[in-house]
Amino acid sequence: MVTLQDIKQNEAIKALIRAGNNYLEACGYTDHGPRHVSYVSKTASGILKALGYSPREIELAAIAGWVHDVGNSVNRHEHGPNGAVMLFPILRETGMDMNDVMEIITAVGNHEEQSGFISSAVSAALALGDKSDAHKTRVRHGRPDVTDVHDRVNFSIQENQVTVDRKNRIIRHELVMDESSSVMEYLQIYLSRIVMCEKAAAFLKCSFDLVINGQAVNNRPRKDAE
Repeated sequence: MVTLQDIKQNEAIKALIRAGNNYLEACGYTDHGPRHVSYVSKTASGILKALGYSPREIELAAIAGWVHDVGNSVNRHEHGPNGAVMLFPILRETGMDMNDVMEIITAVGNHEEQSGFISSAVSAALALGDKSDAHKTRVRHGRPDVTDVHDRVNFSIQENQVTVDRKNRIIRHELVMDESSSVMEYLQIYLSRIVMCEKAAAFLKCSFDLVINGQAVNNRPRKDAE
């Protein structure tokens, strides 16, 4: 079976990730290169592992996380569907099983909050991994453009952690922000992504908790109130 390590060594995928990251840098976006895809890959697979999913689903989540942004090499808009179409022949050429190919391209094609729909555990894990990546290390060259809200928000985030409480079915995203930005600015750019995370967690039969500086941002029903 094709593994994450096989995908990491694939020259076509390397080139697409590099091109997409370079394009987004020219557009003024935060990092979408190896650092970002590595985070998404580890987080997505870690969520499914913590929830007890099968080894193959865990591996497919890791692969989907690594390749999810290749469509940025074409255009930022619709980069999910574009990336899915581009990945199909590449993944088939690796010898990957057709069912695994379809699992990955469906997840990749639906990871954008504007048009994506969560339809599988791999798709849910990918969305959670991608939308939770906010941290000062995403700011390019370590120097934020203070006129750009994305740079300000990311640079203010000192700590970022996603944890899974399997017993209580809670996926928790915890952030620590300094005063160089604000929770209001974070919500300005991340609100639709938070909603997608809530839908993804629900698909995994979990609730999603967002906690910033120790305070819960989104409210979920308490069991004792149900």
